[in-house]
Amino acid sequence: MKSIDDLEVRGRRVLVRVDFNVPMQKDEQGDPTVADDTRIVQALPTIERLRARGARLILVSHLGRPEGRPEADLSLAPVAERLRELTGWSLTLSPEVVGERSRELARGLADGEVLLLENVRFEPGETAGDPDFARALAELADLYVNDAFGAAHRAHASTTGVAALLPSAAGRLLEREVGTLTGILESPERPLVAIVGGAKVADKIGVIDRFLALADAVVIGGAMCFPFLRAQGHAVGASLCDAEEVPHARRLIERSAGVDVGDHPGGHDAHGPARLLLPRDLVIGERLAQDAERRVLDGVEVPDGWMGLDIGPATIERYAREIAGAGTVFWNGPMGAFECKPFAQGTRAIAQAVARAPGVTVVGGGDSAAALARFGLEDAVDHLSTGGGATLELLEGKRLPGVQALEGASVA
Repeated sequence: MKSIDDLEVRGRRVLVRVDFNVPMQKDEQGDPTVADDTRIVQALPTIERLRARGARLILVSHLGRPEGRPEADLSLAPVAERLRELTGWSLTLSPEVVGERSRELARGLADGEVLLLENVRFEPGETAGDPDFARALAELADLYVNDAFGAAHRAHASTTGVAALLPSAAGRLLEREVGTLTGILESPERPLVAIVGGAKVADKIGVIDRFLALADAVVIGGAMCFPFLRAQGHAVGASLCDAEEVPHARRLIERSAGVDVGDHPGGHDAHGPARLLLPRDLVIGERLAQDAERRVLDGVEVPDGWMGLDIGPATIERYAREIAGAGTVFWNGPMGAFECKPFAQGTRAIAQAVARAPGVTVVGGGDSAAALARFGLEDAVDHLSTGGGATLELLEGKRLPGVQALEGASVA
């Protein structure tokens, strides 16, 4: 991919696809406001670099899933306001994505000025990858930059269509994401430890399978551990465990070097699969609630009527030792129901272990990022990926359409 430094941008209009799909909340008056500006902040290096070089910037992003029609609660107006607060720029929000008004505003830009188009998914042609809509976007600008890694796995008009019509390059964020995640797959510092949590095995079977082939150890936590435990013959009580997930888990166990039951981090056969680490004790609750009765199991046999809601202290200790001995750590997915304080200790402890790890640390996924933020550790890891599905698909070995569209692109 070409970088923004390969583009001659002074005095030229640059359409920059950013990912401002940020969490929203309502203020005291009931108006939408930005709840977490992380993605906005992470887009600033690209925008500021282009502004400093005299580009006339047209930013395009989606917010939520408005399904091709305007929705007041999904307007980018609160995002524009937060961007003004962060930067002090005199930023203009176009009331439309394409049309006469957006063309007029784009034509009127001076060097270093910034225009933000309204939510691109207000237009049905965006998610359909409509070539006419892509042309309408391209007509606003002279050059195109994609910095929206979180949307790079979507073949939409603003991620792939425009790249075929204008001289194109990758922004700083997209370059860093692709370089970091590809580095994990191709040349990680060893040992490589992948920590995978969350709710469903089926959602992450591809990435677990890939890491079983590439990593030294794959550590499993969250509700997705229960299909694995059930596949081993353990009782899971009322824990979240879809019967259809059990065969997936059984196949992954068979593909691994075996379930690691040792007390110390082990090595890895360079030609063989990774070790698989499963919980050895659990924290259970009668229900998922702040005031629920809570017990620590000495083992993983969950009684009838109880739910496994976090990993236990022996598991925390074992996982933390594995992480401490890693040359590279990738973490995606919480270890338990961390949003509920009685069941947050496992996720907190793993977040702290990752933050303390001496090796390269990469965290991907919204829940993991939220956990780091909750525990004040978001600045303690080497790379916090902005992608959800894009991160997992890249690690699975899939080609991302938004990245492919930039490969070999012209920079005239």
